Amino acid sequence: MSTDIEQEKRALRAELRERRQLLSDAQRAAAASGIHDQLDALVDAHSAASISCFLSATTEPGTRAFVTAAVQRGIRVLLPVTRADGLLDWAVADEEGDVAEGLFGLPEPTGEVLGPIAVNDVDLMIIPAAAVDLTGMRLGWGRGYFDKTIGSMEKCPPVYAVIYDSEVLDSLPREVHDQPVTGVVTPTRTLTLSPARH
Repeated sequence: MSTDIEQEKRALRAELRERRQLLSDAQRAAAASGIHDQLDALVDAHSAASISCFLSATTEPGTRAFVTAAVQRGIRVLLPVTRADGLLDWAVADEEGDVAEGLFGLPEPTGEVLGPIAVNDVDLMIIPAAAVDLTGMRLGWGRGYFDKTIGSMEKCPPVYAVIYDSEVLDSLPREVHDQPVTGVVTPTRTLTLSPARH
């Protein structure tokens, strides 16, 4: 494992995290509204009856209104629950949307927890990212949860990462374990980047 690549990723994550923290409340609200519209259209385009998504933290593009609305539309939404062993459990989102602080201080659902293989049944995965490049390579936040999940799935559905417009980059450093995504959803557009992945 190249330490140069690790250092490059670390520096890039720090820069992206700082950029996200500088956004105003108004910018965040506008982004969340755009994300909601884009994700609704993506779900419809895939005729998805069951999806996985995530509960956005303060600095992430907002997904919570979308999750609530999807549940109200009758879509089954699985939300990730982090485990100490590096795997993800899943919980079914409900209309109450009760949230607790997870392992890394991130928001997680409080409902009944299902095991890691529960996600194998979804039609579409919507995951967090720090950035994605034009080949579909995703830079996560360094813990590897989603790379492990996607890499272990027998039949992986389309995977879209939710990021801000400025986080679609020309290229990203990559390591062997890094998993590409099908595309990205930003507040203004949805891009399919590596359709051949599935």
